Amino acid sequence: MGRRSERLSRQGALAGDAGEGDVIQVVSRAFDVLRCFEGHEARLGNLEISNRCGLPRSTVSRLTHTLTRMGQLVYLPRDQKYRIGPSAVAMSASMMKGAQLRSMIRQRLQEVAEQLPGTVGFVVPDRFHLVYLQFARSAAALGLHEGTGSRISMASTAAGAAYTAALSPEVGDAYIAEMEREAPEAAKILKPRIEANRQSLRERGYVTACGLWSPHINGLAVPIWSPQYQTFVVVTIGLLSAMYDEQRLHAEVAPVMVALGRSLGSLMEGAEGDAFANRISRKPVAISVHNNNKPMSSEGVNELEAGTRRARPARSLRAGDGRR
Repeated sequence: MGRRSERLSRQGALAGDAGEGDVIQVVSRAFDVLRCFEGHEARLGNLEISNRCGLPRSTVSRLTHTLTRMGQLVYLPRDQKYRIGPSAVAMSASMMKGAQLRSMIRQRLQEVAEQLPGTVGFVVPDRFHLVYLQFARSAAALGLHEGTGSRISMASTAAGAAYTAALSPEVGDAYIAEMEREAPEAAKILKPRIEANRQSLRERGYVTACGLWSPHINGLAVPIWSPQYQTFVVVTIGLLSAMYDEQRLHAEVAPVMVALGRSLGSLMEGAEGDAFANRISRKPVAISVHNNNKPMSSEGVNELEAGTRRARPARSLRAGDGRR
């Protein structure tokens, strides 16, 4: 295995090595263009794409022409705009074949959503954002109304705080350094909080963010190691701050979310490889919030350590993959 492959194995989905000069800029920019299209129906012109991804319009024009020739985009002459093409849709569909696993994740999210009046999500990192792969909410849910495919900020959400806190300090600091270069306003929000987030994750197994994304929303998130993606994914919840202040997050929401993180971690452990359908048994999240008025103790609660990083078969490259 070459040195570049080793770095990718270590870093997973992170761009921490971007400063080493081995990133092909035209490929990186092509993906920046594709990220601008949020949703299958999104229609954008070159100027709009240029404004969204911060690239010169001439560069965007060349990239959209190439992506159209490849089927990743479709040009709409009447609107003089582009939309996601069939090849991009096909690529997305091929990555989402684990229907049974997705259904099980959705069921567990819904179990929590029936207990807590918020939006519960399962998100994956995408550069300086996170994307909802699954979500659930009860009929009485108030506040956040995100859906599958929605993108949220890495810097100003509980999910982003949990993801960056879960990275090893070396990888996390490199990630923030890249954010300072490419998204300085976001870095100004995240960087001052990173050490407190790391401490919260070590001591409690989760991270909170109160009023950061919106003064009306408080959030709590638990990172989970994903063998499939070789990086951390996050289970997160957003609730109205008027109903759930920080003390109530710790006392009532945290036990449920930590249990959910443990449950999803077990699912993903069993789902590694093609044989997961025959190995996973469904177990409901067993913790209820009723009559739970005691603050959460840090002892025995860090499920990042105890639940999502159980002993695994030895692999050749794990020491520097971003985990602590």
